[in-house]
Order: sequence, then structure tokens, then C-alpha cells
Amino acid sequence: MPSVLQNVKNILKHGGRVLFRDYAFGDLAQERLMSKGQQISENFYVRGDGTRAYYFSNEYLVDLFSKCGFTLEEICVHNKKVENRSLDLVMNRNWIQATFILNPAGPLSPNNQHDHSTCEGKDAVDTSQKSESEEIDLSVDFSNMFGTSHYLNEAQIIMIKAKDHDFKIKMLAKEYQHTCKSTGLMLWESAQFMCSLLAENPSIVAGKRVLEMGCGSAGICSMVAASSAQFVVATDGDAESLDLLRQNTSSNLDAELLNRISIRKLFWGDEDDVKAVRELSGDGAGFDCIIGTDVTYNPDATLPLFKTARALISDGGDAGSKAALILCYIQRRVDEDSILLAAETQGFRLVDKWINGVHESNGTISCWFRGNDVCGAFRNVTFSILYFEVIHTLVFT
Repeated sequence: MPSVLQNVKNILKHGGRVLFRDYAFGDLAQERLMSKGQQISENFYVRGDGTRAYYFSNEYLVDLFSKCGFTLEEICVHNKKVENRSLDLVMNRNWIQATFILNPAGPLSPNNQHDHSTCEGKDAVDTSQKSESEEIDLSVDFSNMFGTSHYLNEAQIIMIKAKDHDFKIKMLAKEYQHTCKSTGLMLWESAQFMCSLLAENPSIVAGKRVLEMGCGSAGICSMVAASSAQFVVATDGDAESLDLLRQNTSSNLDAELLNRISIRKLFWGDEDDVKAVRELSGDGAGFDCIIGTDVTYNPDATLPLFKTARALISDGGDAGSKAALILCYIQRRVDEDSILLAAETQGFRLVDKWINGVHESNGTISCWFRGNDVCGAFRNVTFSILYFEVIHTLVFT
């Protein structure tokens, strides 16, 4: 943060202002991240998608700017209630908003700072430019900051338990996740949730040809499915995630179960990848069950996701055993209506949906929770599960 402010200072006029707005301490999202054990350090957290979030206090923010040569002009915290009508939720959100001046003129308060509580605007003072001959250095090696991960030698091992299954999963350490392009090097909550459901309900995949899309490096859903499925193909579009996935499966499964899992690259929409994976389904018949966990967070990838799933799902089966596409996710940037529209355009019909604590299913999904307390282990997270079947036949050439 000080480096960012130094770069801002280098290109700002004397007397120029920085207008700041970000998350404030005590925001609802901070409380949720804290309860899920995603804290890196004080007020600093990693989200499920690998990005980071910092929640500012007035004192910290003022100290940060003042050490870089800025003086506070105004600061306040805005509290707003945000209502999600579809989920019947009311969320208390906090934002901190402040204005800082670079080398301002005029008197300051006795403690050399302006009033922290006011939100009334003030006019700018000195607007003189820096000397044109003054060198501005904004060089940053962004390729090192957001390139591929070089931290797997320092990866962490986490323990995952799902009924009779115990896994030791190697994954990217939490402190490095935000600088890694691949979201597959971390373990998303929906994968843990679906893993527990499969462990409690092996009938979901029993005897079936199973495909997991975007499974990432952990592969816990595929490993649980392998214990009861006919065979499983675990896929992801990222080479580094697939390398780590191979390590995790080989270190957690015995030889018999390893023989039931194939690991393949599948970049959604890539015809060569789709063709190669479909050939693994047995005479190119397609898969009886396709699973995806937290694969709907990117708006641009939603349509390719369903297009790829449609090309790989089986068209066979009778009314009692139709092939199914099961998606489990935490809603992020893509709303449910957009997901359902993309699914319909690719020939999928929504059979059932379930949102824990908000929307009960018609029985297909709700029966998965009978006799177990899967939801109890994830009380602070709202998951959605969508269950699709194919509504018409496509001809593959």
C-alpha cells in the first residue's frame, strides 16, 4: 500500500487530492470471512476466489496516507443496508470514504490533522504543477506480481474429512493465492460442500460414468466419487492445477481407486479437448453425471461451460436414470437467471434447485440431506445447487 501511494504522489500536483473509498472495519463481509477462517492478518482476508480484501479503520487509513506525505481533509464511514430480495437477506455494509491532500496550504488542527468526523467538502488550495524535469518512476514488475505461481514449494497441506474419507490435500499457501492467475490452486468451499454430499450419498454417482469440470488441484469430489462410480474423469483447463491434482490423487488413493480416475485437460469450448474427453466416456457415449463446483463465477465462461457440458453429457438413459449436470456454487458475479438462460440455450432443463435455508427443493436434492448434518458444517455459507437434465438430442460429428 505505501508503494501505491508513493506512485500516486509522484504524479499528483501539489495541493491535489486523492479521493478514497473502500471497505470499512466491521463490514458484514469481514465478519463472514473471519468466521470461515480466511484471515491472513489483522483486518486482512483472502476470499474464496483468491482475491484479497482489507477492511480499513479510520486510524489505519490516516496513518498510512500521512506517512506518505498526505494530509487528511475529511473522512467518514458510510453505513448502508443492502437487501437481496431473492434470498430474503438484509446485509449491513460499511464503507470508509476520505479525501487527502498532497502538501496542502492552510492551518491544521492542534494535532496536525483535519477533523476526522466531518464530511463537508473543502476547496482545493495550491494547484501548482510539479517541475516537468522531475523524474516520475512508476516501474513495477507486474509479470512477477501476477504471473504463474512459483510458490508451490511452500504449499500447505490441509486435512479434509468427508464421512469415511480422509484426505491430505496439497494446495497453494493462502498468503500467495491472490497473486496467482489460476483459481484452481486453492480449495473452494463449494467443492468441500459437494464432497461431503457425495460421501453421504454415494448413490448420486454409483455405477455411473462421472465427469468433473473445473475440479482444480484438490480433486476431492472426484476422489470421493471414484469409490462408487464406474469411473471418473477429473478435468481442469490449467496445466499447473492438473500437475498438483495428479500429486493429490496419487498421494490419497490406493491403486484400485487410482485406476478409476483419469485426469485430463479440458479448456471449455476447445473442440480438441472436448473430443478427447468424450472418447474417455466409453465408445464416446458421453457421461452419466457431470459435476461442477464454483464454476459459475465468471460471466464470460458461463456459456462455454454449458456448451462443453452439453457436448460431453450422455443422451442415453431412461426416464428414471437420465444423465444429470449438477452445479454447486456460492453466488458471486453471475446471477441465477443468467445461469439458467445459458443452460436453456444449450439444451438443459432445470429439474430441481436448492438454496440452503432459503429455497427447498422438490425432493431430488433435498433427499441428499436426510440423515446427515452436511449443512451444519457450513452454517455461515449460502450454497446453491442446480440439477439439470438434457431436454433434446444433439448430433455429434
